[in-house]
Amino acid sequence: MNSQAARHFRASVLATATELIDHASLSAGSRETLLNDFEFLHSYIPIDQAPVAQDTHLPLVSLRRAYGLDQQAITLLLVTGLIEEDVRFGQLFAAFNTSGAQRPTLGLLTAWWRDDEDCDSVRQSLRQLLDLGLLQAANQDAPRLEWTVQPPSYLWDCLRGEMPSKPSPWASFLPPESLPELDSLVLPETLRARFQCLVQKGSSPTIVVKGPRHNGRHTLLRALARRLGMGTLEVSLRQNITDDRLRLIGPLSVALNALPIVALEESAAPLPVCAGALAVVTDQHMELRAEILDGAVAISAELPSLPDRYLLWRAALPGAEPSVSDALARSARMTSGNIFRAARSLTNKSGPAQLSEATRSLHRPALASLAHWLEPLGSWERLAAKPELMSDLRRLETRCRHRETLRHSVGRALGDQLNPGVRALFTGPSGTGKTLCARLLAGTLGKDIYRVDLSAVVSKFIGETEKNLHQVLCTAEEHDVVLLLDEGDSLMANRTAVQTSVDRYANLETNFLLQRIESYEGILIVTTNAPQTIDSAFQRRMDASIEFRMPDAGERFAIFQLHLPTEHRVDFSLLEGAAIRCQLTGGQIRNCVLHAALLALEQSSPLRFEHLEEAVKREYRRAGSVCPMRKTTDIGKIA
Repeated sequence: MNSQAARHFRASVLATATELIDHASLSAGSRETLLNDFEFLHSYIPIDQAPVAQDTHLPLVSLRRAYGLDQQAITLLLVTGLIEEDVRFGQLFAAFNTSGAQRPTLGLLTAWWRDDEDCDSVRQSLRQLLDLGLLQAANQDAPRLEWTVQPPSYLWDCLRGEMPSKPSPWASFLPPESLPELDSLVLPETLRARFQCLVQKGSSPTIVVKGPRHNGRHTLLRALARRLGMGTLEVSLRQNITDDRLRLIGPLSVALNALPIVALEESAAPLPVCAGALAVVTDQHMELRAEILDGAVAISAELPSLPDRYLLWRAALPGAEPSVSDALARSARMTSGNIFRAARSLTNKSGPAQLSEATRSLHRPALASLAHWLEPLGSWERLAAKPELMSDLRRLETRCRHRETLRHSVGRALGDQLNPGVRALFTGPSGTGKTLCARLLAGTLGKDIYRVDLSAVVSKFIGETEKNLHQVLCTAEEHDVVLLLDEGDSLMANRTAVQTSVDRYANLETNFLLQRIESYEGILIVTTNAPQTIDSAFQRRMDASIEFRMPDAGERFAIFQLHLPTEHRVDFSLLEGAAIRCQLTGGQIRNCVLHAALLALEQSSPLRFEHLEEAVKREYRRAGSVCPMRKTTDIGKIA
């Protein structure tokens, strides 16, 4: 509660009540008649008030200055809210309203405050209050003069000097003393310099801060507001926000002496009209309308660099050793907010392994609706592959480990084109290990991996597919997880000549994905068994393209060995013969060993070659082919 503002408000209410008595007396016949009929009005006699400090924020005075309101407009505003201070005023209004309403109508206010020399002034004042959202009409289906008007309850509370943390259900207020200091934030020097410049200039009409979620966008603006001696009024805007709420954001921020911070969730959402500065927080990839950017100060809150992440971990875990903070900073490229959220479940001795467990609870709810979590596998030792494929996979791992520093190791012309994103394309027939290698890569890097759920992402409604893809890509970036786009050719198909509206919108989806993948700053793996159907523009944007071929006999033998249990009773010579004759993929070998294990369990015996033989024959029957295996007694004779 602002005591100085409350005292000023009380004095203004008393003065308004006195003026109301003067105007209502004409309708009652005389002042004495009015006071006799409504005895409670005797208590509303002006008294001397103690002076208010000149440097105190007074909501009524600030509103008057910000919007050029005259004294008549302020008086009319206070009259409509008198019933909020004393319910007995409802009896007074009901006595003079033809409808018996206990709140003043536009007709009653116009009749009482009409000046014979300027009969339109009161109408103009009321219209101004309605347009600004300072007054709301409850029955707009009635004739205009019968509208009953009242100030929004949360605005009235602010005028009384109250500073509620939730002045309305859709907005939150933070006073200046609760906001962070600008000097206490971990910021790049270039960004800190820009904010210092804004402080020196006072404010800007519009400040646009773009960046990932949970990356300190609101924190930056809160620190700026505190440096300017203001609080913050924070609102989330969608396209379907009501006009009453939109109009009120400006006056409410003036009454609270707060910097309005609106989170723009949809580019088509309207912005409020504010008398002072307006701060807009958006996603880093959202295309804003030209009228928003015109004259605005645009600031990019990018993901923190490695040195900044180290400082953030030092702040989040103040008792940790520097080596622990350094290891945590290097293990994941996270937003500043996610660093502090993850630190709540860590100790000063936690390492990358514990960090992976802590962050899993953060990204799983955010990705669950559009992607499936896959368990990261161990290391490359679990893979049976040719040296050429292993070399390509290890080079991809190296690229992922150095994705932040690579741009500083090349010339400026090339470095300016690079971002921390890594995009890889895995091509080859089904069952050749593309998904397996993606999971092994994630396990080697110590990161979680999610497979995009195409059934949830692709939508028949125009624009919904792009919206879903944008959401899953942004969330994967913010949490630094590996994203797997399985069967990516379904989304990356070649663009076609536009002959129908279907072709046009399909091409729009492809164009969007092209731009979004190019700007993607995480690790993305796309798999396909039909690379010829993928648009060539996608292939040019891939940092690595790895081809998976059908395994040869030696690889098949190694894959069998990796999948068989250690206590199996399969003769190696028989296994080698099966690997030579049966041209199976890695996925098919997995199915064979799985079925053979079930047969062995059913017989309560160790896994033997006859179990494996039956499983291989079953796999060939499923594929509609003839099994090339000979009888068990003949297989051992194969050279």
